[in-house]
Amino acid sequence: MTSNNTCIPGCGMHHIAARVRDFDAALAFYTTGLGFTPKIEWGAGEGRAAMLDIGDGTCLELFAGGAADDKPEGAVLHVALRTTDCDAALQRAVAAGAVMTMAPTDIEIPSRPAPACVRIAFCKTPSGETVEFIQSADV
Repeated sequence: MTSNNTCIPGCGMHHIAARVRDFDAALAFYTTGLGFTPKIEWGAGEGRAAMLDIGDGTCLELFAGGAADDKPEGAVLHVALRTTDCDAALQRAVAAGAVMTMAPTDIEIPSRPAPACVRIAFCKTPSGETVEFIQSADV
């Protein structure tokens, strides 16, 4: 993969990590529901973990042992997944057990140097993470 970062050679997103309360449900949601591919898995019980390729080499790393209660957002607010069809991506997630928290919506972000037009949708996964689907040629 090529990188345009001139400070860190080859820089790019490798993975985002999430501690999930139901590892098996999370693994099924992301693999069967959203089509992510397991690269490696390790550990057992509450020490289980898996690295899942989302489709372009970028990964989502899942860790077992998350709390049973929902937490307010922390430093990581959500995981945003790029897509060419926001509506279909959300439908797929909901069919796999997610709960829609924001229907697909067209938004114009008043940004510089020009407004950015995006279509976004949000859902909460069965294991509690917030996922955004973003469709845009601008960002």
